[in-house]
Amino acid sequence: MTAETKFPVDQNDVTSFSKDRQEPQWLTDLRVSSLDKLEALELPKPDKTNITKWNFTAFQIDPQAQAEGKLDGLTDAMKSFVGKEDSIDALIAQKNGVTTFQKLPDAFEKEGVVFTDIQTAVKEHSDLVQKYFMKDAVSPDENRLTALHAALFHGGTFIYVPKNVEVNIPLQAIYVQEGQIGLFNHVLIVAEANSAVTYIENYVSDGKPQQTVANIIAEVYAADGATVNFGAVDNLAAEVTTYVNRRGYISGQDAKIYWALGQMNDGNTVSENTTYLVGEGSIADTKTVSIGRGKQVQNFTTNIVHYGKHSDGQILKHGVMREEASSIFNGISKIEHGATKANGEQTERVLMLSEKARGDANPILLIDEDDVTAGHAASVGKIDPIQMFYLMSRGISRREAERLIIHGFLAPVVNELPIESVKEQLIQVIERKVY
Repeated sequence: MTAETKFPVDQNDVTSFSKDRQEPQWLTDLRVSSLDKLEALELPKPDKTNITKWNFTAFQIDPQAQAEGKLDGLTDAMKSFVGKEDSIDALIAQKNGVTTFQKLPDAFEKEGVVFTDIQTAVKEHSDLVQKYFMKDAVSPDENRLTALHAALFHGGTFIYVPKNVEVNIPLQAIYVQEGQIGLFNHVLIVAEANSAVTYIENYVSDGKPQQTVANIIAEVYAADGATVNFGAVDNLAAEVTTYVNRRGYISGQDAKIYWALGQMNDGNTVSENTTYLVGEGSIADTKTVSIGRGKQVQNFTTNIVHYGKHSDGQILKHGVMREEASSIFNGISKIEHGATKANGEQTERVLMLSEKARGDANPILLIDEDDVTAGHAASVGKIDPIQMFYLMSRGISRREAERLIIHGFLAPVVNELPIESVKEQLIQVIERKVY
């Protein structure tokens, strides 16, 4: 389907959208100005993937879901991620951008920790949200899709961890997309000096699939000595065209962001994961796993930009392609002038399970400083016949041997997910997508 240039909203829609939600004036102005820029901006240009004919306009806005507040209000798709109510520590669940369930520990308020939906945050923590929202990590005027996101976002979460506070339980968010409602989620995480937090999110489609759009942006800000673990499992339906942009901005010395991303969408997907290492001794470690099937087209770009001295960036990406799926795996380690003693390492590996499947692994090193270390590795190919022979010689069937090899191939990312129930869910998704 050819994407139309006209989006199904205008300035009056956006203004009413903001006013109905009683948003602060700065956000209303941002929405309107972002919408005004749409026609002048171009679509993103992911390397080796032409998205000009992809659908980014067939969606509806203004979801009608109402908050429930009880576990019974969760859909079956949501319950599969959380188990029993007494096992839930900290959870926000949303359907089509509206919070349907929330459970927070009482200690959060005493410690000054904020974990709430983004709509509540812009009203109750307006100054704090405004300080970080689409500033250093990502800008509304980068491209047409970031501008559209700024104009229409309505779902997502806000997390704030004060100085010297370590959140010792994982914070979990589940986002369900249903019908033709466009999913415009924004996640904003702010970790102050010497704080620590683990956040994991799940995206899933529910109900009868319809053609629509997911436009997702996440921003993570880490100050001196802060540590943020960010995990995600994306599993949206084939009818959902997805643009997902997850960014980290590490301004602090010795701060760290660890990404563990299971990107299992069935529809066409463009994904960017960028981390800016500004602070001296800052660290970014990103692990990505994906499976492509059918005729879907995907593009995954991981970008770590070094500004700080002694910064360290690690990229590991594993993908499995089957049937006629096509995916691009780009890894970019950029070391700017002045980032002495920086280290950038990356590995991209792709398995192809059929003759018509295609996977491209493209490691890229961009070095503007002499006193650094950097390296890359890449491989694209079929399952190693020696591994198959070894397993089958032990009495294991070809199908089971292939299954074991694929799970072992994807394990470096799967094992990084910090919530056991979500890890199990990802393993189930892998099983469904491979067989």
